[in-house]
Amino acid sequence: MRIGEVARQAGVSTRALRYYEEQGLLGSERTPTGQRSYAESAVERVQLIQQFFTAGLPSRTIHQLLPCVDSGHATAEVFEVLETERQRITAAMADLAAARDALDRMIDMAHNPTPEHCPALR
Repeated sequence: MRIGEVARQAGVSTRALRYYEEQGLLGSERTPTGQRSYAESAVERVQLIQQFFTAGLPSRTIHQLLPCVDSGHATAEVFEVLETERQRITAAMADLAAARDALDRMIDMAHNPTPEHCPALR
């Protein structure tokens, strides 16, 4: 299957497929003319990779997980990696919530200026 067909069926760009190859997440063969040729299973693989990205996992972590997917056997190390990623995402969410709360305070001050926060009102 050619790169454009895989991209179309999987709903991604050809650029994404090339990136997945660079990261070792997806493999292809080369035709005698140098074009990429993918197995029929590539579409399903790309959709799985997309699910991992949607879950917030970086490509290096996905690279660690794919052998377990291929073998059908998850190790304790894999669960530790997933838990670490979950903690990273939870911390990022807390940081974003704090930033949102600070922005809400700034918006409130802009709507309701006081002499304490606005020198022009002093």
